[in-house]
Amino acid sequence: MDHAAGITLRPARAGDGAALFEVTRRSVLGLAGSHYSAAQLAGWMGDRDAAFYEGVIAQGGAVVAEKAGSIVGFVDAEAGEVTRLFLLPETAGAGLGKRLLQIGIVTARAGHSGPIKVEATRNAESFYRHHGFATVRTGHFSHGVGGDPIEIVLMELPTKPA
Repeated sequence: MDHAAGITLRPARAGDGAALFEVTRRSVLGLAGSHYSAAQLAGWMGDRDAAFYEGVIAQGGAVVAEKAGSIVGFVDAEAGEVTRLFLLPETAGAGLGKRLLQIGIVTARAGHSGPIKVEATRNAESFYRHHGFATVRTGHFSHGVGGDPIEIVLMELPTKPA
């Protein structure tokens, strides 16, 4: 566990789904508004609910950041891809995103030798670029759980040098 700046990092566990849902919802509403329409923001969560995030947790690979006993951010990754990284808006810009991304990259590299992929939202594109990811192309993502498609940026972190 990492305890810098009053933040504890730990693997997500059963029962954290409602908190992950809320972090995602608040992150989208608080950080993506300058890049997406009100209709896109309103439909962003689609049919997601706490049970959806319990399923994410059950797959392993999700790590949460806690401050004063509350989850304030999380990252989820699988071989070759950082699949989710969300922070509460009030925690953005203080280095927590970088810490979570580093964990996500380590998880994504485990058993994977190619580039690490991320489907970045438009508002997060510069964050990922700052951390070494390059834009491959733009596209649209429907979230797979309802809601209007949103524009995303498909990005890759090059293969780690030998």
